[in-house]
Amino acid sequence: MKQKRVKMFLSVLMIMTMLLPAMSVQAATTITNNQTGNHDGYDYELWKDSGNTSMTLNSGGTFSCSWNNINNALFRKGKKFNETQTHQQLGNISVDYGVNYQPNGNSYLCIYGWTSDPLVEFYIVDSWGSWRPPGASSKGTITVDGGTYDIYQTTRVNQPSIKGTATFEQYWSVRTSKRTSGTISVSQHFNAWENRGMRLGKMYEVALTVEGWQSSGTADVYSHSLNVGGSYNPNPDPNPTPPPTGGGDGDRKECESMTVSGPYAGNINNPFNGVALYANNDKVSYTQYFSSGTHSFSLRGCSNNSNMARVDLRIGGEYKGTFYYGGSYPAVYTINNVNHGTGNQTIELIVTADDGQWDAFIDYLEIK
Repeated sequence: MKQKRVKMFLSVLMIMTMLLPAMSVQAATTITNNQTGNHDGYDYELWKDSGNTSMTLNSGGTFSCSWNNINNALFRKGKKFNETQTHQQLGNISVDYGVNYQPNGNSYLCIYGWTSDPLVEFYIVDSWGSWRPPGASSKGTITVDGGTYDIYQTTRVNQPSIKGTATFEQYWSVRTSKRTSGTISVSQHFNAWENRGMRLGKMYEVALTVEGWQSSGTADVYSHSLNVGGSYNPNPDPNPTPPPTGGGDGDRKECESMTVSGPYAGNINNPFNGVALYANNDKVSYTQYFSSGTHSFSLRGCSNNSNMARVDLRIGGEYKGTFYYGGSYPAVYTINNVNHGTGNQTIELIVTADDGQWDAFIDYLEIK
C-alpha cells in the first residue's frame, strides 16, 4: 500500500511539473535588431536605422532598453490595431506607466503611434533628453493628468512611414515639465488635436515608446498598462452592455427620456432606441442634481455615415467638451474630469458644428 501511494505521488508530481510552463507568464526575451511581434499580450517593436541597440521584453507591457552610437532608434510596447476603427470607435484610451529613464543626449519618453486615412504620426511626450521637441510654434495647450502640454503640428516630406516613403503630418503634445510616471489620458489629447482641426484617421498603433536620436541611454519600463475602453482588451467591444442605472451621482439617462428640441431632432429606433440630431441647435436636455463638482461623462452614439459626428456637452449653459463619433457603428465616447456646478444643473447635448455631411444618433448618457 505504501509503495502504491509513493508511485501515485510521483505521478501527480510529474503531471504538475509538465503543466508548470503553461501556467507561467511568457519568459523575458532580449532582441538587438529590428523586430516586431507580440509578447505577453502586448505588441512590440524595435526599430533603428543604425547603431547598437538592445531591448529586453519583460512581463505584460514592461521592457528595458539601451542604445548608443545610433542615428535614430525606437523601442515600444503597446497595441497595433487593424486600421478599421477610429479612436472614438475603440473607446477611451489611457496608459499607466513608470520608467527609470536615463537618456544621454536627444531622446523622448512618449506615447507614440500612427493613423491611416489620413496618415498621421503622433507623439504625447512626457519627458525628454537634451532637447525639447519639436521646435515649432505651439497651437495652444491642454491641461490634463496634473500638467500642461503644448500642442504642435509639423509636416514630414518624403520620409519613412507605415505606408512607405510618404509626406504626412505629425501631431505633438509635449508636457511643459518632465515626468517619468503617472497616467496619460491618450483620448483627451486626441480630442484636443481634433478640436484644433488636426484630424486623425483609422488607428494603426498606440504604444509607450522610448526614442533616441544621435544619442545614448537606458530606460527601464518597470510598470506599464494600456487601457482601451476602460481595460486592456486585444479586441475591445464597441457595443458594450449599458451599466445599470444608479441613483443620484452616477446616473445613466436614456436620451429619448430627455427633452428633445431643435428644428429637426426626433426619436429613433435604429440602430438603437434614442434620438437623432440632424442640424445645428438640435438637442436633448434635462436637469441633473450633483452633490460634487467633478464627473466624467460618457455618451453612447454614432454617426449616420463614415463622416465624423460631433455632439457638444453643456452644463449650466457652459460648454464642457465634445463627443466624437467617426462611423455608423455605436460606440461610447468619454469626456473625463469635467468641472461643473453643484446642485440642480441643466445638461444639454447639442449639435453646433453641422456641415450637412453627417447626422448624430445618441443613445444614453452615463455620469461617473
